[in-house]
Amino acid sequence: MEIQLNGATHHLPDAQLLSDLIASMQLSQKAIAVAVNRQIVPRPAWATRTLQAADQVDIVRAIGGG
Repeated sequence: MEIQLNGATHHLPDAQLLSDLIASMQLSQKAIAVAVNRQIVPRPAWATRTLQAADQVDIVRAIGGG
């Protein structure tokens, strides 16, 4: 299936969990925020949120600075 990941087309297996996508990107331990179809998905829900074809996933990484 195809999703939009940060504005680019990304191919995934059908019914992939959001947590699996994040793990495949090696972002599991990073300070990130994730939205699916413009709705924030809390970290505890990543393991149960199944992605669907045409979902729009945005992953934002927190960067410290001053």
